[in-house]
Formats: sequence, C-alpha cells, structure tokens
Amino acid sequence: MTATVTPITEAAHAAKPVAWFDGALVEGDTLQAGLTTHALHYGSGVFEGIRAYATETGAAVFRLPEHLERMRRGAGMFALPFDPALATEAVLATLRANRHRDAYIRPLAWFGEGSFGLDVEGHVPHMMVATTATQVHLNGTRARLGVSRWRRNPADSLPPLKLCGGYVNSILAKREAKARGFDEALFTDRDGNVVECTGANVFLVKDGRVTAVEHRDALPGITRDTLIELTGAQSRAVTLAELLDADEVFACGTAAEVAPVAQIEDREYGDNPVTRELQALYGRVVRGQEAAHRHWLTEV
Repeated sequence: MTATVTPITEAAHAAKPVAWFDGALVEGDTLQAGLTTHALHYGSGVFEGIRAYATETGAAVFRLPEHLERMRRGAGMFALPFDPALATEAVLATLRANRHRDAYIRPLAWFGEGSFGLDVEGHVPHMMVATTATQVHLNGTRARLGVSRWRRNPADSLPPLKLCGGYVNSILAKREAKARGFDEALFTDRDGNVVECTGANVFLVKDGRVTAVEHRDALPGITRDTLIELTGAQSRAVTLAELLDADEVFACGTAAEVAPVAQIEDREYGDNPVTRELQALYGRVVRGQEAAHRHWLTEV
C-alpha cells in the first residue's frame, strides 16, 4: 500500500477521515494497495476491532493493551513486525485527528508488495489504523441465530486469533445463515458442542446463573473476559442441546457488545432480563461510570 502524505489541517480532517499509515497521518482516500500485496492474495495480516467511548472526562479506549497484545500474538504467527507501543500511539493519534469520541477502531498489520508465492520473506510490512464514528448500542436488537453447516476453523489448523485469512470461514457461515433468514450463524463442532458465532462469543443464562461457552476453537474474546470478571460466570463446554434449553442466550464482542438472542433455529426465547442488566452494567463500565474498572480505559 502506498500513500501520498499531505499535511493534515484542521479544516481537512473536519471534512475527510484521517488514517494512520506507516507512521504518518494521511487522508484515508489517498491510500492504495499494490496488486502484489501478499495479504490481498493470501490473507497474511492481523487486525483488531476496538472501541472508544465518550466518558465524562473525554474519549477513552476500552481495554486497548489487551487488544494490542492479542494483535501482537497474531502478528508473531507470521513473523510480522508489530510494536504495541507504536500501535497505541497510532490509535490515539487517529482518534484525536478525527475528533472521534464514540468510535470503532480498526488497526491492521499486513505483508504488502513483493512477488507471488506463500513465503512472506521479502514482502514489505505495513500497518494502518482507521477509526469511524459509530452508534455504540444495539437499541435492543435481539438476534436470530442459525446453526451453521460449516465448522469453525479448528485450533490445531489455525490459531483462534484475528488473522485476516481465517475470517473467510466466518463469511461463508454468515452468508449461509442470512440466506436461510437468520441474522447470524452459530458454529458447533462435530460432537454437538457450541463454539461461537462468526464474530462473537456466546453465553447462556439458566435459573439466573450465567455461563460462558468455552471451546478451544473459539476466539479468546476480550468482551467475554470482561463479562466473566463482571459476573463471576463459570466458563465451560456447552452442548447445543443445553443452549437450546437455556432461559436466555446472548452473544458478546467488541462490535456486538452484549447482544440478546431471540431465536436459535426453531427455538424462540422469551424476555432477557439478565441480559438487559448486563447490557446496562457493561455500558457503565465502558463509559467510566464504574470506578472499580476505570483501569480498563485508556484516555485519548
């Protein structure tokens, strides 16, 4: 990817989105990827989805170090250079340049131009950060899940990290689910155990007790970890039969936050009172309204 680096003025970034690319803030629409970009052909990149929230003291990024540490682990799988300290500076600089408070943040590191072939050696490493203003709540949307005929990438074939190429698996599953009239796909394994959704972890509520679905093939979600700490939820394997028998089911992730599930295949769920309580608690935490968890916020 190349960029024409132009001075970023107050007027410019009020009108056009700014991205951080290889050490400089540039107008986002000046960026272009070369046709021999390795990640374009082979998926040799790693990314994160991160959120910033408006708080009483200004914008703050939720659990930024944890996101960038996970990204560092993913980059290490390719021997792709990645510096969490530099990435932190890039995230904060991009948010400031775009004047975003409530925002979705996308850092991406990848192998760029070079020759064709699977070897990454000799390809130029790049990193970018883009931010977009976003509505941070789901407005009570209750998702309908279809059980996918596709299996999640097994952890002994592809590590459960945010590797670009791995998300083809999610694309196929989500397309199939939406073609059948559902909003999202739910992965299960061959033994009938629940794995996760295409981009979110899964919890169930039974008799008032919250349980986090645990599976070796699922992404170790940061929102999942947050909710386990907030609720004391047990983390364990869960069968599809048990999920269908639950009183409530919800999905969670940086983009989804805490999303109630209305239906899985033909099984419809009623009210989601526990999920609503957790939505409200999570909303207070990410906005710095729970003093015990302000250490999860990085001020912009």
